[in-house]
Amino acid sequence: MKQYILILILVIPGLLSAQEENTQLWEKANAYYTTEEYQQAISIYEQILSSGEESAKLYFNLGNAYYKAGDINNAILNYERAKLLAPQDKDIAFNLQIANQFVVTKIEPLPQPFFLRWRTSVINKHSADTWAYISAASFIAFLVLLGLFLFSRIPGVRRLSFWLGILVIIFSGFTFSFAAKQKKKIVERKSAIVFCPRVTVKSSPRESGTDLFLIYEGLKVEITDSLNTWKEIKLADGNEGWLPDSCIVKI
Repeated sequence: MKQYILILILVIPGLLSAQEENTQLWEKANAYYTTEEYQQAISIYEQILSSGEESAKLYFNLGNAYYKAGDINNAILNYERAKLLAPQDKDIAFNLQIANQFVVTKIEPLPQPFFLRWRTSVINKHSADTWAYISAASFIAFLVLLGLFLFSRIPGVRRLSFWLGILVIIFSGFTFSFAAKQKKKIVERKSAIVFCPRVTVKSSPRESGTDLFLIYEGLKVEITDSLNTWKEIKLADGNEGWLPDSCIVKI
């Protein structure tokens, strides 16, 4: 027990100091952004990220700084990273839409069935953490209803708590799956942004592979496979192929 207390005594001040330092850096970076010194702001935002801190707001501000500095690729990359953590944020979605107007390659996404589009829109209404909180709260509500069903002597209360309990536990299960899906996207990060000014997508993971199509920087792609220094990518329109992994940066 003494060892654990000693560890806490040593670790907690360090964490508080790092948090205070990042807060100061955050304010300094925002000040540089306000005075239109975007490169200085970028440098400090990146310094905060290198300390291990990550948030949608941090990525959003970094994306804004890159956009103002004229670096559209990095602006899109950081807007996408912000969207991954806060898929419901309208400001992030709007700025990402503006930045994507500069992408040369225009992709028409494949149409999806209505129920898939609806499911995706529902899941993206909240972040992984928010869905997890909703799921936990629903499960607690289920336990309360279960207690009423088991211990209440009033038939009407028992009947109502039984049916409500079924609905609540089903809702808890769905929200838990939504949280898991959002978390999986954050952990796996299978999407990437093309950073090469233009690159030819190949039919196989080698330079001698057949040329399939040409794509340009700023385009978002999905990584479906990997072999040595090559990545297999898939576009929103269903086209697939291979390109060097040096040409993309994971979101």
